[in-house]
Amino acid sequence: MVDQKTPHSLPLSEAITIAAQAISEVMSGRSLTEVLDQLDAHERPIVQSLSFDALRKWIRSHELIKQFVPKAPPPEVDHLLTVAIALFVRDGSEGKGYAAHTIVDQAVRACEEYDKTMYAKGLVNAVLRKVSLALQPPEGQPHYPPDPIPMFVPAWWRANLKRNYPKAWQSILFAQAKRAPLILRVNQRQYSREQYQALLSDASISSLPIESVAGISLPSALLLPNPVPVSDLPGFYSGAVSVQDAGAQLAATLLNPQPGDLILDACAAPGGKTAHLLELADCQMRALELDGERLGKIGGNLDRLRLHSEKVKVLRGDASKAAWWDGVLFDKILLDAPCSASGIVARHPDIPFLRREADIRSLQQKQREILTQAWKMLKPEGLLLYVTCSVFPEEGEDQAVWFAQQHSNAVRLSAPGQLLPTEANDGFYYALFKKNGP
Repeated sequence: MVDQKTPHSLPLSEAITIAAQAISEVMSGRSLTEVLDQLDAHERPIVQSLSFDALRKWIRSHELIKQFVPKAPPPEVDHLLTVAIALFVRDGSEGKGYAAHTIVDQAVRACEEYDKTMYAKGLVNAVLRKVSLALQPPEGQPHYPPDPIPMFVPAWWRANLKRNYPKAWQSILFAQAKRAPLILRVNQRQYSREQYQALLSDASISSLPIESVAGISLPSALLLPNPVPVSDLPGFYSGAVSVQDAGAQLAATLLNPQPGDLILDACAAPGGKTAHLLELADCQMRALELDGERLGKIGGNLDRLRLHSEKVKVLRGDASKAAWWDGVLFDKILLDAPCSASGIVARHPDIPFLRREADIRSLQQKQREILTQAWKMLKPEGLLLYVTCSVFPEEGEDQAVWFAQQHSNAVRLSAPGQLLPTEANDGFYYALFKKNGP
């Protein structure tokens, strides 16, 4: 998901209303991605920006709501205030944003656009004026100290990070509370990185190469310091480039596809890693996905990147079962397993609101089932790359150790292991195994 600067294509009052309703959907257990996908094209960018910021600044906003509203407001009003307050609580890197009086005025108007908040215009007006003074006091007055970690995570999540990363847990949360940068993967079948940078430069878009992550060279990765809509990227719709985190770009590089390899991408949607493998080599690809809706995104990505051929098959099936398999063993398997997604919170700030502690155990079990099944489908001397976009060891190193103990013919090869989030990459885990004999 691309987190862009807030465009002004929709009246701010309407955007606040829709964003507040989107937050309500997340609080009821629905994925923000799913909610945003239902919006019209002109609505989505600003609503996404507002809802992302509201979730990132959740703790800070609710400190202020509690300070100025003695009795907790109903959820609909709380979520509208949260969206509006996040507009005040802006990092300097995010630009000037809106004037305080504009935020107050538009938030009050937003109250009028939803029957469940219409009565609260006076409350919203009063609270936001107080917030404005607290956050933007007159010159010479002390500023309200910023919360170092404004993003919400459940107590069990924070405890997990503290236990496993006693020196880094705060920096992980702080990094994930910031807007994720826009990172691209240049399609090497069409352009070298330098050639594409020249196209960006001609379009007045600045870019920086990401040379490597975890000591592994990434010849296709570019970071855009100032994000732009994908429609502004030269050649995007003809497949010149894709949006993909630099950490995710390690997967295809580590698997090192060769011409003629038969490769399985076991949990393939939305198809970014499938496409990257095909960009690197003319291999035979099987992209497997259980979710029917997400399955279509794989085909869409391959169409845009012009990577469809008779060597590529997109299949619907459960990677933990063999029902879909024709019995032909694979040379290489990429297993990007279902996980908590705790490593990609910067791009999906709704994740901490949606996860429950019990999810980790059930995800662990599913990961083990898929690992066990995938291993049966791999040729002797073949490679299996286990990947999760998680920072929880239960889904990373613990699983790799368990797998090696369960399979005496699994030889562990060099791979980055746990990657923590940085400016250039999200949090990922990588373990590479070679099958030594049948």
